[in-house]
Amino acid sequence: MKTEYKNISKKMKDKLGLERSPVAVKLVLHEDDMPGDVERISEPARHCEMVMRASEGEMFYALAEDQECKGGAGAIGAAETPETVKTGEFYYSLGRFSSLPAAKRTIDQIPKINLKFYAVVYAPLEKAEFDPDVILVVCNPAQALKIIQALVYTKGGRVKGDFAGIQSICADAVAGPYTRGEANITLACSGSRQYSNIKEDELVVGLTAENIDCTIEALEEIA
Repeated sequence: MKTEYKNISKKMKDKLGLERSPVAVKLVLHEDDMPGDVERISEPARHCEMVMRASEGEMFYALAEDQECKGGAGAIGAAETPETVKTGEFYYSLGRFSSLPAAKRTIDQIPKINLKFYAVVYAPLEKAEFDPDVILVVCNPAQALKIIQALVYTKGGRVKGDFAGIQSICADAVAGPYTRGEANITLACSGSRQYSNIKEDELVVGLTAENIDCTIEALEEIA
């Protein structure tokens, strides 16, 4: 186990008062790059469900066929995006938009990783024996506020909340930070709130793992 991630997770939990573990997500491009001692998920599930299960202590990896929500999997490069999602037809048919053009405009602006990964690894951060690409924090607004204050503590600036109420824990919280190299806040979506056990008063902060040490140092200074 990488001691630094165990310590980072403990500091985040202590400083923020988190009920759940921060979640380490690693996008594995090639089979040879798979971290050891991680078992495959036992049955298909949605990406949002996998994130929430990891926040409660589980660690596993998922292949494309294990990703039950293909729209979410497509956003993070874990599977091919269905054509009806690309065109906006899927979300228009669900009544999320008043017109197909509105749905298509939204889909075109949603973050997407244009790679095809071999697998996605999910773990509570304290159990991560690999370097994650993104760290997800499921928290309440007051806890999210402290994270935001830590992010701007050293260099200042502003933190964006970029979301549209669809593809939240996948596109907003993983693909966005991965492709842009910056944190994002999202409110979850109808799908993730229906199928995973995220609470009504919880939201999700997606953090890039590249500068997590700086964030933790800042959190210790201000919290």
